[in-house]
Amino acid sequence: MKIQVKRILCATDLSDFSNSAVIQAIGMAKEFGSTLFICHVIDLPLVTMHGAAFVYPEDQIEEMKTGAMDQIRGLVKDSTLNWEAVVETGPVSSTLCRLAAEKQADLAIVSTHGRTGLKRLFLGSVTERLLRTIACPLLVVTPPEKAGRVEKQFKGFGFKQIMVGCDFSADSGRAVEYGFSLAQEFEAVIHLVHVVEPFVYRDAMLPDSVKTEALTEVATGCRQRLEDLVPADAHNWCKVEIACEAGKPFQALKKYAGIHQVDLIVLGVRGHSLVETMLLGSTTDRVIRGVACPVLSVCPP
Repeated sequence: MKIQVKRILCATDLSDFSNSAVIQAIGMAKEFGSTLFICHVIDLPLVTMHGAAFVYPEDQIEEMKTGAMDQIRGLVKDSTLNWEAVVETGPVSSTLCRLAAEKQADLAIVSTHGRTGLKRLFLGSVTERLLRTIACPLLVVTPPEKAGRVEKQFKGFGFKQIMVGCDFSADSGRAVEYGFSLAQEFEAVIHLVHVVEPFVYRDAMLPDSVKTEALTEVATGCRQRLEDLVPADAHNWCKVEIACEAGKPFQALKKYAGIHQVDLIVLGVRGHSLVETMLLGSTTDRVIRGVACPVLSVCPP
């Protein structure tokens, strides 16, 4: 059954790059006939000595909101689009989560600057917080310096090569559902990819003389499990590619996406490695930081 995307929430900080997410959102809204909410959250500092209050006077805050509304209106040139501008103040991630719930969004779209290293470790990322807290699928638009010119990234809307990373968890199962729905919508090739981590499988710890044979057997079994995920009629309306790779999931998925010129990656937001997710970031996080195409993170229902 095709996934319905009736209401889309897109967040922008009104920077040139962040506004590229708006371009993506407009394309999605036109494709699905959705209502689009373009949101900007003004994250103002608070003082709490005698109760919480903004450090800016109320009239200045209203002036900021008016200016942001004007900038958002300038982004939308198509008068036929059903859309609404939303400007609020507050913490960015929690405000966007609230707005997604209030607007009953079926999809949220944001951009990320792909922060890595110590800066990301100490400061975190709005996008990464949204991955864990927002109650709808999240489409993350990656930095233009990774994808080349913005014009190239958004030249004509649509996806032709869709990759779904599947680790056979419940979360990746929902990612498969979304992947096939989008492949049908855009008449795209869909790649179902599972990554075998050698240390995860007991047989892979055998001596080198039998390790290759053991991994081949595991890969064969995984390929069959991927085949079983393909809907019965899918071959009538899209081309399906099945692949089983070896290595660290985020590295193997990024490599596969680059080789096959994938223009959309669909992943479940959690997966198996809970402790690794808490300490180092999830596979989804690390794929987002390293690829040159949008990534759709599908959360549990």
